[in-house]
Amino acid sequence: MDAYLIIGVILGVILLLFVVGVPTKIFKYLSQGVIKIVIGALLLFFLNVFGANFGIHVPINLFTTLITGFLGLPGLASLVAIHMIVFP
Repeated sequence: MDAYLIIGVILGVILLLFVVGVPTKIFKYLSQGVIKIVIGALLLFFLNVFGANFGIHVPINLFTTLITGFLGLPGLASLVAIHMIVFP
């Protein structure tokens, strides 16, 4: 795709959102989901940093990040348990 077309579409969407208004409920849920995904990725990163001493490494990908972000510490613990059972 042409770069000018992509920039034009992005600017058009931004202009449309200024005119019509941002649907607040959708934006609220979307922003909460993004925040949870970022927190999940950070938890996995710190687990890998501190778990390296104990031989624990859970890969950081979309699936593990979603589980950790939306389930929190129980999700992280379940991923570690699955890792220890499946990959001894």
